[in-house]
Amino acid sequence: MQLPTTQQFRAAARRAGGVDRRLFMAYVAGLTAAPMVRAADKLETEKPVSNDPFTLGVASGDPANNSVLLWTRLATQPLEPGGGMDLAPVRVRWEVAEDEQFNSVVQRGRSWATPQLGHSVHVAVDGLRPDRWYHYRFMVGDATSPVGRTRTTPRRVASPDLFRFAFASCQHYEAGHYAAYRHMAEQDLDMVVHLGDYIYEGKGKKGGVRKHLGKEINSLDDYRIRHAQYRSDPLLQAMHAQCPWMVTWDDHEFDNNYAGDISEQLDVDPVEFLIRRANAYQAYYEMMPLRRRSLPQGPHMRLYRKVRIGDLAEMFVLDTRQYRSDQPHDDTKHDIDDDCLQPTQSLLGTKQRDWLEGSLLASESRWNILAQQVMMGAVDRKQGPEREYSMDQWPGCQYERNHLMSYLADRRVSNPVVLTGDIHSNWVNDLHQDDLLGESPVVATEFVGTSISSGGNGPKSLDISALQNENPGLRYHDRRRGYVACELTPESWTSRYYAVDDVTDPESAVEQSAAFVVESGRPGAQQV
Repeated sequence: MQLPTTQQFRAAARRAGGVDRRLFMAYVAGLTAAPMVRAADKLETEKPVSNDPFTLGVASGDPANNSVLLWTRLATQPLEPGGGMDLAPVRVRWEVAEDEQFNSVVQRGRSWATPQLGHSVHVAVDGLRPDRWYHYRFMVGDATSPVGRTRTTPRRVASPDLFRFAFASCQHYEAGHYAAYRHMAEQDLDMVVHLGDYIYEGKGKKGGVRKHLGKEINSLDDYRIRHAQYRSDPLLQAMHAQCPWMVTWDDHEFDNNYAGDISEQLDVDPVEFLIRRANAYQAYYEMMPLRRRSLPQGPHMRLYRKVRIGDLAEMFVLDTRQYRSDQPHDDTKHDIDDDCLQPTQSLLGTKQRDWLEGSLLASESRWNILAQQVMMGAVDRKQGPEREYSMDQWPGCQYERNHLMSYLADRRVSNPVVLTGDIHSNWVNDLHQDDLLGESPVVATEFVGTSISSGGNGPKSLDISALQNENPGLRYHDRRRGYVACELTPESWTSRYYAVDDVTDPESAVEQSAAFVVESGRPGAQQV
């Protein structure tokens, strides 16, 4: 069967007065990049590349105990359509070594960078030794990429004494520089977790520290160029080259506050919306160190997955955008009511929730980490008897949130900890089995990290006493920019909050603003 062109599909959908889901799924199946990847494996010729093709740096991600994913994207002119590359595949060589000088190379191979995937390269290197640091690089002709550093995780049966990682989110290019990543690179971390809003989709505006190129992004080239503009930042590039990353998205990688296949705007053509989502998802895959299992199928892309750190920790990386229900009450702040307590209201969707619950049930790890996007603690933002919660966060799906907390408690899941981004501010929340019941037991701890730059500089001091009076589970809150570094041992979890003094300065000072400890077997955070 020959699939319709984009123009033919749009016309047919509009004549029918809407979108037939089966027709649309047949159409978007033709957008998948999988045949493009398989076709590249059969190529026998190679085209040389002039100028430096490694302007976007290197990265690694999705580590396992014997494997890691290596990434680069070839672009001689990264801010131009097509990245300055010809419409032809390019052969790329790669090497992995035990030392930075590549005197002890342990593996080398070849891959193809195809124009269909924006000349990105995703190499899954297998057969590595567990719990080891490695160095890697790519080569095209006479050009050699910067050297990246990566590592494998410990064996499943190993019992690590220590694991250190940082998590971050929300790095609006126009709002500030990335001094937080400069400081993070000095921490000698084992891994970085990015919780979303890696890019922002809005048009360029005057008055910021920097300026987006062009209008609000829509096409595949638009998304590729916006990602390239962000990845051109030297501090972000350097942090990617330091250690492996686990990434997930929130909304701005596609469109603000979207919910599944529902737009925030009421007048958006559903066909155009899903075609735009397919463009956003493909560009995200092209620019991130993700394995082939995450290769998008049109406007669908599986991003939820897990990584295990011996028997010390297991991290479940979630996606609370692609499968979620529409926000209740038109996404305005509202009290938690019957609309929020409907069993059909979901952030995870049935398939992802079943996967998460099954994975938690099977986990043998000391710490069980949910890395996700929106705040799980039900924080009442309004003083007095009336209550007001964000409907874009877990209170908009309070039934599912309480079900998950009960699941953790009833199955005695070991030491659950939730990591959150999204809201450009720091929080520490004790998560009760039901946050609306004062006598409900504490089940887990939530660490919410602020933005890298989004929102610009926040206040350096903040009185949160009134907020704590309304929310007894709230342990900490501030609105500065920065990141959170976490240190795990079998006995305790320590989260250190780092604050950037001035996001308009790439050389800004960064200081520790707070630190909290969770003791193994004792849910809830204690400030130290």
